[in-house]
Amino acid sequence: MQTQPKTNDAPVMEIRGLTQNFGGLKAVSDFSVKLGKNELSGLIGPNGAGKTTVFNLVSGFYQPSEGEILIGGVPTAGLKPHKVTSLGVGRTFQNIRLWNDMTVLDNICVAQHSQLNYGFFHSAIRSKHYLQREKEITEKAAELLNVFDLMKYADDFPKNLPYGTQRKLEIARALSSHPKLLLLDEPAAGLNSADAHDLIRLIRWIHETFDVTIWMIEHHMDVMMQLCTQIKVIDFGETIAEGSAEHVRNHPAVMTAYLGDENI
Repeated sequence: MQTQPKTNDAPVMEIRGLTQNFGGLKAVSDFSVKLGKNELSGLIGPNGAGKTTVFNLVSGFYQPSEGEILIGGVPTAGLKPHKVTSLGVGRTFQNIRLWNDMTVLDNICVAQHSQLNYGFFHSAIRSKHYLQREKEITEKAAELLNVFDLMKYADDFPKNLPYGTQRKLEIARALSSHPKLLLLDEPAAGLNSADAHDLIRLIRWIHETFDVTIWMIEHHMDVMMQLCTQIKVIDFGETIAEGSAEHVRNHPAVMTAYLGDENI
């Protein structure tokens, strides 16, 4: 499938009438959203509301039953996840997914594979082009680790790092492909209060430092309230509220959906 060229005035991401069915279950229903350049927005809802399904659809892990997703004006229908990544989408996961049999530095290097611009032949003969690109990738990875204050862990394996540091590394890895859209799936999950506050500072710093739009899922409303200018709320796959953090927090439908949830 051939993609259409990006347009400069297109939204970073636009979702139109997205619906996802799993057998007889409608996980997402007629979902629409538009994100512009450098926005920091949120997606919330109770467990099982369909939030991660939306992210999986945007990332190309699922193909929608109905509707369309456009990244920079390019439709993603039929594209595999690596092709969606090449359009400018970076992603973290609720359950940290790092390559624990590789060093921290190698985790960043491998994440840049889509930018290598050499094939099997060059790697097999270790051509000059191959060696130059590998050197550049390693240097860029080291620069990113320095920016995130992770260079001291470069030769360590991720599984040996503190949990909060693993989260930080996963976000750094997602940024290594220079995405225009960064999807953060519950980045505060499993973090203690101190680490959650550090995460808030980190995400705010990323938003201010990198040329990236951030869309995040999070159950901790204090994190969302401090970071997001706009929040969309779904329940049973349907949108029940959207607007500013204060608006959705006090919305009757949201309060009903979260009744008894101490995180809101």
